Amino acid sequence: MVAGEASGDLLASLVLKAMRERWPQLQAQGIGGPQMAEQGFEAWWPAQKLSVSGYVEVLRHLREILGIRDALRERLLRERPDVFIGVDAPDFNLGLEAQLRAGGVKTVHFVCPSIWAWRMKRVEKLQRGCDHVLCIFPFEPELLAKHGVAATYVGHPLANVIPMEPDQAGARATLGLPAEGEVVAVLPGSRASEVEGLLPRFLAAAALLERRRPGTTFVVPAVPVLQERIERLAASGPAPRNLVIVRGQSHAVLAACDVALVASGTATLETALFKRPMVISYATHWLTYALMKPRHLQPWIGLPNILCRDFVVPELLQSNAKPELLCGALADWLEAPERMRAVQEKFRDLHVLLRRDTATLATDAIAQVLSS
Repeated sequence: MVAGEASGDLLASLVLKAMRERWPQLQAQGIGGPQMAEQGFEAWWPAQKLSVSGYVEVLRHLREILGIRDALRERLLRERPDVFIGVDAPDFNLGLEAQLRAGGVKTVHFVCPSIWAWRMKRVEKLQRGCDHVLCIFPFEPELLAKHGVAATYVGHPLANVIPMEPDQAGARATLGLPAEGEVVAVLPGSRASEVEGLLPRFLAAAALLERRRPGTTFVVPAVPVLQERIERLAASGPAPRNLVIVRGQSHAVLAACDVALVASGTATLETALFKRPMVISYATHWLTYALMKPRHLQPWIGLPNILCRDFVVPELLQSNAKPELLCGALADWLEAPERMRAVQEKFRDLHVLLRRDTATLATDAIAQVLSS
C-alpha cells in the first residue's frame, strides 16, 4: 500500500482494519502513516515523504520522490505481493500502478482521481494501471465505466467515522474549551507548504475577527509533525489572543467549533460531515496556480460545493485569500444563524448519501480482484 498524506493515512487505516479482520495473516507494507501503523502496517517510508503539493513545490523534492518510487517499484516487482493498493496520491501512484500491472502485479486504486474536476487525461492512466478503482463518490463508477475502467462505489469512509449529530459540548469539554461562546476552527492543511503559505493569512484573519467579535476562541488542530512550525508561525505574526493550538484531534476541533476556516482539500469534506459552515481558502505559488487553472473543468474547488453543485460555502482563493476578506466571510456566517442552519441541513443530506459500509465494500472488491 502507498498513502501519501494525512487523509490517505486515515482512509487506508480504515480499510486495513477490515482487511485484517478478513485475512488475519495479512502482511501490509509500503508507504504509510501512523494510523496505518496502528493497524499493523509496516512503513518502509513515512507518508510525510510524499506530502508535497503544487508543481513548483514538488520540483524541490522531485529527486527524492522519484528515488523512492524507483526503489519501491523494484522491490515490489521482486517480491510480487498479492495486490498493490494505491491510496489517493495519484501523481505518485498511477504511474507506479501501471508499471506494476505490466509486471503482473494486481492493482487497486482507492479514491478515484477527480477527473470530473480536472485532468481528464488521468482516465488513460487508470485504464493502463488499475484492475479496479474504489470510488468514494456515487457518480464516479458510471463515469469510469464509459472508459472501460472497473470500479465500485464504496461510500466515503469518513461518513461512517463522523457521527451524524456531533457532540459539540463533549468535544469542547475534551479540548478544555469554553462551554459557551463562539469557537472558530482554523485548519491550514496537513502539508508543510500549506501551513507556511496559509496559516499566517488565517491567523491574521482570526485576529481581525477577534476585534470584531471579542470573546471568540480560535483553535488550530496541528498535525503532530508540524506543531512546532505552527507554534512558531503563531508567535511571529498577527494572531488572535485567544488562540489554542492542540496536537492533532482535528475531529474534536470540528465537533467543538461553530464555523471553520479550512484549506481546500479533504478537510473541507470532513467539516461538511461535521455539519459546520465554513470558509474555504487556498493560495499556492502563482505559477502552480497559472498551470492548474486552465485545466479545471468546473467552477468549484471545495468538495462540499462540488458535491452540492453550488457555492453553498464561500471559496476565497489566491488573491482573494486576504485576511480582511477571510474575516468578513467568517463573520457573515456567525451573523446569520438561519443561513448556518440551512447549510447544516444540506450537509446532513450529503452525509446520508456518502454513508456506506465502506470497509466491507472495499474489502469485497479487493477480494474479487484477488480471485480474478
